[in-house]
Amino acid sequence: MSDLIAVYENYLRMEKKASANTVSSYMRDIRQFAQVMEEKGVSLTEVLSRDVEDYTHLLTLHDKSPATITRCVASIKSFYNCLVALGETDRNPAKDISRVKVERKLPQVLTGKEVELFLAQPECTDLKGRRDRAMLELLYATGIRVSELISLDVDNLNLPIGVLKCDSKGRERTIPLYPAAVRILNEYLRNVRPELVDSLDETALFVNMNGERMSRQGFWKLIKHYQEKAGIQKDITPHTLRHSFAAHLLENGADLHAIQEMLGHADISSTQVYSRLLNQHIKDIYLKAHPRA
Repeated sequence: MSDLIAVYENYLRMEKKASANTVSSYMRDIRQFAQVMEEKGVSLTEVLSRDVEDYTHLLTLHDKSPATITRCVASIKSFYNCLVALGETDRNPAKDISRVKVERKLPQVLTGKEVELFLAQPECTDLKGRRDRAMLELLYATGIRVSELISLDVDNLNLPIGVLKCDSKGRERTIPLYPAAVRILNEYLRNVRPELVDSLDETALFVNMNGERMSRQGFWKLIKHYQEKAGIQKDITPHTLRHSFAAHLLENGADLHAIQEMLGHADISSTQVYSRLLNQHIKDIYLKAHPRA
């Protein structure tokens, strides 16, 4: 059983070129599924459709959300697609498992004033504060994912023409930078980063206080620290700034396809959620303002 799981992990990394986050999520799902099958005395190569259905029912009993169950089923389907391709089994028991209906919640965004308050939290009186301000400013200026932010190298920035080049999933996209972001990043590159890097060979754009590339966990703690400091009640994550970037652009007249390109969405349907968000915002304003509402 453990051998098959190891083979699948290698398949995700080497064949599918899946991101680290995808590999982590899928492997966690498969290990939990394998553990339940082992407790039932069912070999992974002998799993039937009813076993997968029983497993999804078990997840429901444990109050797992529809989104979580849908992802688990996708992980199991992917796992057995791998085993079929490698000749370890001749069928995919999850192939005909119906999708769990997922209620798509509108993303939470910050207001313009909340963004200004949040970005103002790093105290630009020391190296850490100036670095943090540059990171947060770039995140809101471009709407990139946190995984993309911490993967950036210095040469991803072209500040003379005010753009960021971002590589993700084999695709490169170019995102404009507004003047304030260019100014803050220029200051960071000239006066802050040289004092932080541990080695002249370091290529990372953003580094921690030990001079090494910033980690996802380190940046997450940074976000939570400044949320608490700002006293903002909304739960702010790195993705909150990404959502806010897209929603504010759309609210101010940006083209949906342009936003799709900047966010790096492969499908326009992923971007259309911000139209729903804007429509809901307009409806809320109407209900509050109309005298007969």
